[in-house]
Amino acid sequence: MHGWPVSGATFRRLLPFLAEHVTCHLIDLPGTGSSTFDNNSPLSIDHHIDSVKRVIDDLDVDRIAVVGHNSGGMIARHALVGDARLSAMGLINTEPPQPSARFRSFIGASRLPGFTAGLGWLAGKPKLRRMKLVLGDAFADRSLLEGEFDEFFLTPLSSDRRLLAAAGKLIDSFDMTKHVNHLASIHPQLDVPVQLVWGDQDPFFPVQQARDMVATFPNAELTEIKGAGLFSHEEAPQAVAAALLPTLTGTR
Repeated sequence: MHGWPVSGATFRRLLPFLAEHVTCHLIDLPGTGSSTFDNNSPLSIDHHIDSVKRVIDDLDVDRIAVVGHNSGGMIARHALVGDARLSAMGLINTEPPQPSARFRSFIGASRLPGFTAGLGWLAGKPKLRRMKLVLGDAFADRSLLEGEFDEFFLTPLSSDRRLLAAAGKLIDSFDMTKHVNHLASIHPQLDVPVQLVWGDQDPFFPVQQARDMVATFPNAELTEIKGAGLFSHEEAPQAVAAALLPTLTGTR
């Protein structure tokens, strides 16, 4: 499950290291990537949670492990808690129940008039988006904001009004209490092996919060990816896959 404001393409570098060992199902949540939607489509965190449930129902599987990054990890936890088909979960740099001041400030800023338009404008300005308080520290290696990441995510946000409006609708629906703080009551119910994988240079979800979060699950472990940021699976895909696979395959 991908996070905001990207799409399933964010796993393009991770999949080659997983696909030889597990069957991978990759989706674009509504309003992202190649999904079909229009200006009247209902787009919210709650709709995304329902979408994940429907996708898993449509897959018609008896057993499934789910990997989520960023808000995709939050959505996955809400969607799969209590689901008997869930065999394992991998969470990559995702929301803890008590998020950092940096993250809370970002959500607060998203409520300001013009936030969505500003996001689209900044996404199309390579020099400005590298600034620390924009996107600059989403990666430990800021050069990765260019190339494929720009092609798949930033250029579309700056040039496609539909995608930008959809991203704005989703962030507007974000409820800190309902969607994030409530994770504290969800974690004890996820009684499957959980693997946390964390870029240790992530300022949005600092690694200390991941260390603290391990004990909130019945059966969880943490692997820290040295020198990686929020998008650790893009910066160090082989290391992230190596951390995930024992849990996803039931061999941990």
